Amino acid sequence: MGMVNAGWKALYPFNGRRLDLGGYGMHYLDEGEGEIVLMVHGNPTWSFYFRELVKALSPARRCIVPDHIGMGLSDRPDDSGYDYTLRSRVDDLDALMASVAPEGPVTLILHDWGGMIGMSWAVRHPERIKAVVALNTACFRIPPGKPFPGMLKVLRGAWSGIPIRMSRFARQSVLDTCTARTKLAPAAAGGYLDVCDGWSRSRAVHRFVQDIPLGPGDPAWSVMAQTEGKLGLFKDTPMFLPWGLKDWVFDERFLDGWLQRFAKAQACRFPDCGHFLLEDAPEVVPLIVDFLERRPLKSAA
Repeated sequence: MGMVNAGWKALYPFNGRRLDLGGYGMHYLDEGEGEIVLMVHGNPTWSFYFRELVKALSPARRCIVPDHIGMGLSDRPDDSGYDYTLRSRVDDLDALMASVAPEGPVTLILHDWGGMIGMSWAVRHPERIKAVVALNTACFRIPPGKPFPGMLKVLRGAWSGIPIRMSRFARQSVLDTCTARTKLAPAAAGGYLDVCDGWSRSRAVHRFVQDIPLGPGDPAWSVMAQTEGKLGLFKDTPMFLPWGLKDWVFDERFLDGWLQRFAKAQACRFPDCGHFLLEDAPEVVPLIVDFLERRPLKSAA
């Protein structure tokens, strides 16, 4: 184990578990006991992103935190062994929950692609959803007037393998755009970079970008449209939306998209924070704890 590995391991002191999903293994955390909190990550992260929330919530709750196939500590099948699409992600999450937590109320904590994956799972099981926390994410089509970011166009296009194959220094530079208030410490950066070092370990990062539903011809579009059409099921579900406003993808227009659909949601804006809100603003963790404990959120605005 290298020095960087040792650094991020110290930040992530959990004993992960594995679930066999038809020949490939999904790594997940199952920490604590009590009411279920299901945390669903996005791209290019893994359960490491939620580490401080797991530490804060697991003394009183059961935290289930999967790594999507191809991400984190899960297996990395090639394209012949796994269909890297939104529907597969939702099916995987369904299989995990059916296996380890088939009943009982669930609070969802969602980030990035986790919003689309988690809410697509939620519309399959609306009776189980107790509350939702959504951080810089979406569960609906790109808002009107939001341009598709140029960097994602590059990653999505024919030459999109090139940035992923670039040096660790280049990938670190991209990672640096995910925070705005602070720079990731080397150990934290290692937690994101070490597990996807090289093309074979970064395939899912690329496939997630390619799967962004921009129009009806895209594979993920039908799942997105079905989920978006059922979001009214959660109009009265308690919902908390901590948001980094310097996110260059999920900007305030996406936050407005949530608030337009969920009028009772509580938003908490962080003007100086970026996409990795939990890295930029450690104070979000106690805010989420307070929300789940039904304490007043004095700073929510």
